[in-house]
Amino acid sequence: MSAAPTPALPDERLAAGAARLATRHAGSFSAETVKGLLTDSYRRLAETASVTTYLVMLAERFTAERLDALAHVQGVPGSGLVRVLFVCSHNAGRSQLAAALLQHRAGGRVTVSSAGTHPGPGIEPHIAQVLTEAGADAADAFPKPLTDEVVGAADIVITMGCGDACPVVPGRRYLDWPVADPDGAPIAVVRQIRDDIDRRITDLLASLPST
Repeated sequence: MSAAPTPALPDERLAAGAARLATRHAGSFSAETVKGLLTDSYRRLAETASVTTYLVMLAERFTAERLDALAHVQGVPGSGLVRVLFVCSHNAGRSQLAAALLQHRAGGRVTVSSAGTHPGPGIEPHIAQVLTEAGADAADAFPKPLTDEVVGAADIVITMGCGDACPVVPGRRYLDWPVADPDGAPIAVVRQIRDDIDRRITDLLASLPST
């Protein structure tokens, strides 16, 4: 009896990304695992994306993050940095601000992720501007759904005061930061929210190991 045919990718342009990711993770994950995760990432992002022009590229980036998280969970050498995950409802405002600020301030000490329980179609207005003003960068940020791999890999999970339900993994550190919502807020208010998050980032970094 012949084997069942391999399901086709939802977009043929994903094949090049699947090949790149499979090469990068050769010896850790099979090509079929990579392809399946890439297909799942593409479909999840397509469910909420308002603009699909860059969906293939974003799916590859999202899959790369998920594979990195899986590697961490499975103890692949070189994946041992402290991992911090920021979670909010839409992954379009607060969690993106926090992730970009921590990435900027940490100097490579941590691995940072963000996700949404109900990801929005795009990043909220003013987010990129206030981050640029702080010297951080969110030019490549995009809303992503919360996945088991990223939660399982996180050492610290931080929700942003919006009552989001997040799976509880034993041994993880959970924090909740009661931060105001920047959705629809004027730029001056978004700057205040950024500065509030930045202060919390400073305290978080002070609580982490120095190496």
